[in-house]
Amino acid sequence: MSGSKVKKNNTGNRSSMETLKKVLRIIGHYRLLLAASLLLALLTVVLQLYVPVLFGDAIDQIVSPDSPGMSEISSTLVMILVRVLELVMISSVGTWVMNMINNRLAFRTVMDIRARAIRQIQVLPLSYLDGHSSGDLVQRIIADTDQLSDGLLLGFTQLFSGIVTIAVTLGFMLSKNVWITVMVLILTPVSFLVARFIAERSFIMFSKQTAARGRQTALINEFTGNQKLVKAFGREAKASARFKEINEELRGYSQSAVFFSSLTNPSTRAVNNVIYALVALAGAMLIIKGHLTVGGLTVLLAYSNQYMKPFNDISSVVTELQNALACAARVFELIEAEPEQKDSEAVLENHGGRVVIKDVAFSYDKSKSLIEGFNFQAEAGTKTAIVGPTGCGKTTFINLLMRFYDTDSGNILIDGQNIKDVSRASLRHNYGMVLQETWLKNGTVRENIAIGKPDATDEEIIRAAKESHSWEFIRRMPQRLDTVINDDSLSQGQKQLLCITRVMLCLPPMLILDEATSSIDTRTEVMIQEAFDKLMQGRTSFIVAHRLSTIRGADQILVMKDGRIIEQGNHETLMVKGGFYKNLYNSQFAETAL
Repeated sequence: MSGSKVKKNNTGNRSSMETLKKVLRIIGHYRLLLAASLLLALLTVVLQLYVPVLFGDAIDQIVSPDSPGMSEISSTLVMILVRVLELVMISSVGTWVMNMINNRLAFRTVMDIRARAIRQIQVLPLSYLDGHSSGDLVQRIIADTDQLSDGLLLGFTQLFSGIVTIAVTLGFMLSKNVWITVMVLILTPVSFLVARFIAERSFIMFSKQTAARGRQTALINEFTGNQKLVKAFGREAKASARFKEINEELRGYSQSAVFFSSLTNPSTRAVNNVIYALVALAGAMLIIKGHLTVGGLTVLLAYSNQYMKPFNDISSVVTELQNALACAARVFELIEAEPEQKDSEAVLENHGGRVVIKDVAFSYDKSKSLIEGFNFQAEAGTKTAIVGPTGCGKTTFINLLMRFYDTDSGNILIDGQNIKDVSRASLRHNYGMVLQETWLKNGTVRENIAIGKPDATDEEIIRAAKESHSWEFIRRMPQRLDTVINDDSLSQGQKQLLCITRVMLCLPPMLILDEATSSIDTRTEVMIQEAFDKLMQGRTSFIVAHRLSTIRGADQILVMKDGRIIEQGNHETLMVKGGFYKNLYNSQFAETAL
């Protein structure tokens, strides 16, 4: 049992050190700021620690039997106080400048880490993003980096000064009495061992706390974003129970983390107080033997306190750093995740859009097959519809065409070019895509429509809006194209119309329509279908549809089931064949008749 715990603690400590090294590598980009902070820390500490020497000299002059008269003592004390005031003022200004540098150093470091995390998300495969909740990713980039910022700021502010204080204090103590200094050095590791023992356990608890907080953020994001669904299915009680479960888990880890971290300061203070008492006892004995003056003991006691104080501060910093490093570890896990396979610089040269699929196999979970032996060919300018039951692989087929996922085996060719041999950007530039799921960014209507063509004129945008029938509601908005909208500003149908408008504006050589009119009323769907028919003329098009009446005019229809094409042909030939497609088609009209 104990051996297991030791192994776990060693693992946590090793993980903490690895994360610290990664953070230090990023801090190394600002080595000039780091050097300036260290120099200022050295300057301010030396000035502050010289003050006890002046006070010790003053005490020796007062208590010495050979001291001059009161007038001379008063004059000397005034000079010492003036020098002390000068040192304190210079030290205060230096500390202020050092804190300003530390702020900039901490915030720039966190800014770099956050920027790297955002850039990493842009190159991560969809498989990674699909496997992690959006709430957890937001937690890593926002809250975890904020926690890292707080830890670094505390570390730069107190850790540097603390380390310098310890080193300089030892120098001053050695100049006063070697034996007392050696005694203090011998007892110092006790404080270190206590702090390290507690810090190792703190890191483990803080790591669990951070992970639980990420799950809680993901759950809150899920419930708040789908509150209508929660209410519609009466899931309020279960949602609250699930939140209570995670909240209780977070409370437990947080309480344990705070408990262990709260032990650090009082434990090290207890050790330091013992050391302080031993210095006083040893110094008193040396005074009796005439090897030390009263002023010298005063200086040594002051330095003993100054020497031990950084250990208390550092123990607090270490506790905060353990929390910060636990958060940083989660951010670096995101940053170091395996990116998409390196993209080719070649450009897809589309001469018409002939698509050939040869022996393609793919599955999300490699232990479960989804698409196998997929073969298909679409001539340039033809319209291909993909139908089949839910989960048969229709949307997966679209994902492979767009290289949102890469095939496990086999090839997809466009005009003879393997899509893995061209850049993803050039491939996707050739497709216009309208999905069942819509997305709008916070911005004006114009910005949302012109995402694929930023240089489009208002005339082009209005023309596309009229063709997609979105102009009907856009022109009624307060500022028309300049109206600021977000994902909650419009109905689902209006959002889908805007997504269709984007495609109408770009006029790409190939089209992918995945339930593109699923949220639109029947009357508008008929008009948009006419616009799509006009748009698809001369363009290679792929249509995923559940309402089979909308794809009767397709040049060919792929009927999929369990990741395979089980039937292929146009509407008439498939109906004559009397297979799966005919049953599917007739069942829809039977439902309509009912």
